[in-house]
Amino acid sequence: MVNTIVGNKFSYLSTQDLKNELLELVVDRDIENLKTKVKLYQEELQPYFEELMQRNPFPVIEDQLPVVLGVWTPVWSTIPFHDILPGRIREQSYQIFHDDGLYANIARFAPGQQSSFWKNVTSKLPSYDFMVMQKYAVCENNWRIQNVGIFQAFRNREIPLTIDDADDWFTNIVNSKIKQALQTGGLPKVLKLENLDRNTIKKFEKTYLATPVLEHLYVDHELRLVKTQREPSQRPSYTIAIRRR
Repeated sequence: MVNTIVGNKFSYLSTQDLKNELLELVVDRDIENLKTKVKLYQEELQPYFEELMQRNPFPVIEDQLPVVLGVWTPVWSTIPFHDILPGRIREQSYQIFHDDGLYANIARFAPGQQSSFWKNVTSKLPSYDFMVMQKYAVCENNWRIQNVGIFQAFRNREIPLTIDDADDWFTNIVNSKIKQALQTGGLPKVLKLENLDRNTIKKFEKTYLATPVLEHLYVDHELRLVKTQREPSQRPSYTIAIRRR
């Protein structure tokens, strides 16, 4: 009965209304713990994902490539990696796709900024900007993803990480460290991360060495619903991303 009611409801909603309802359901919910977010997906969001997947305007993978180019922000996600480090500033988190087959997940972390007390204590400490860069391509009608590097930088937390700043950092890293490595096949096999504890570095190493699977369940020029899986034994993760540029 519930599925019938939901199905009937969706049949009367436009795609735009479905997208709006989905986004309303996740407002301020990305700060919740992973268990709660997984439950939210299973109990409330999954029918929206499934209905929008049926309405995907770009079901052919090759056609998705020009659509994803640009800058996106993940507004909600069950990817555990997103919150390995404390203090992620969600509005300063970006997924940037360049037309050279490279894209970057970039986020600013400023521990203590969510609390008025700790914000005063930590206001003079630097922020921590973090980038995971990947290659993307389409092969046999599937997205192919390869991790090519993880990079970090400490910056003044009082100066926001803008889209332009993030994109410039991405471009500079590509030009100074990645282009030649890709040409010679010499991508680093071991991560060189500083000022992080060993347990955190191990988590990043697992992410870096994995060959993730990516699928756009729905994608248009303003919204992406993405299913990712780091390895076959891992539970799939789901991300809602909106275009910023």
